[in-house]
Amino acid sequence: MNIHVSNLTPDVTSEDLKKLFAAHGEVESVTILTEKMNDGCRTGPSRGMGFVAMPGTAGAQAAIAALNKHEFHGRSMTVQKARPERLSRHRR
Repeated sequence: MNIHVSNLTPDVTSEDLKKLFAAHGEVESVTILTEKMNDGCRTGPSRGMGFVAMPGTAGAQAAIAALNKHEFHGRSMTVQKARPERLSRHRR
């Protein structure tokens, strides 16, 4: 299941999110979205959101329930099941 995570601070890394979500189940991948720079590369600052992919529904649902509105690095994260159009829109 793909999970959308938002309201992240710029200093949160993929590894930070992986460790946080791994407490609830296996994590396949973590992607933090960044701004496009003038050269078209996605190497700019964090956009404050990302996606976590977890293979099992039970672990993903447990992570969503436990981590939605959870304070992480000083901010209350929003954690929810990713809608398919969000995934495709951000992975162009």
